[in-house]
Amino acid sequence: MAPNKNLVTKAIPFTFVLAFFSLAVASRGHAQTPPTGGAYLFRTSGENSNPAPFPGPSSVAYFSASVPPQAHTTSPNDKWSFAVSPYLWFPGVRGTAVGPNGRGLSFRASPGDLLSHFRFGLMGAVEANRKRLVITGDLLWVRLKDDKAIPFPGIVATSATVKATEFFLAPKVGLRLINQEKIKIDALTGLRYWHLGETLNFNPSLLGLNSSSSQDFVDPLVGGRIETFLSPKVVINAFGDVGGWGTGSQLEYQCAGLLGYRINARWTLHAGYRYLNVDKHDGAVFKATTAGVMSGITLNLK
Repeated sequence: MAPNKNLVTKAIPFTFVLAFFSLAVASRGHAQTPPTGGAYLFRTSGENSNPAPFPGPSSVAYFSASVPPQAHTTSPNDKWSFAVSPYLWFPGVRGTAVGPNGRGLSFRASPGDLLSHFRFGLMGAVEANRKRLVITGDLLWVRLKDDKAIPFPGIVATSATVKATEFFLAPKVGLRLINQEKIKIDALTGLRYWHLGETLNFNPSLLGLNSSSSQDFVDPLVGGRIETFLSPKVVINAFGDVGGWGTGSQLEYQCAGLLGYRINARWTLHAGYRYLNVDKHDGAVFKATTAGVMSGITLNLK
């Protein structure tokens, strides 16, 4: 636990230092700067009032030659912009699970192992922003299943079925601290709601050995993200957060880096790597590290 405590001790001051530093160096906004947008994991922002060298959905002339600028009372920054980002995450997982009775096990599964037992999944992110306000959401829902024959006829069962469900939802709200042509930095805060479920069924179940359990908890989070354009078509996104601190879990944190390629003004492809760690122990123990490659696409709905 010492490394985890050190991480929390370092992460909190760093977050505030980044925020104050960014506010100090952020350039003043212009009334005619168009909105930037994109989703939490995969974003397509980078639009600006100058169509070169980084074009985007809002990179158009806002005032035609026949209409004077004074005729427009609403700045493009006053409008909401939206984006959705379905994605696929192919992680491996390792950790420890211990029940309230003190019995447990260590587990490890490769991306191939999880994919072979995959039964259902839903992953995606959304974002809405207006001026410097940013609202994001990230959702993951995965269900795994495995059937095994039982080599012990004495328990009057021929097979066992195990089902495992993992679900989390992470809404956040934040402020865009730096909003420049080639770099954007956001400070975010929110929460992550977790649901973990496990079911064990024997077939036939004549001795009443079936069992089912679940855990639900919520962790507050602070974090941020950085978007940097390498060219009009290539963008790098990095994001992370940390939370818990004894509320739902003792500690959880994640970080990710994504390389994006802008197909056009509305569509951007992304691929990268994501790391998520959670440490929960309050009677039952659940420690897990989930990490692996991910890919997805962002649709800008402006």
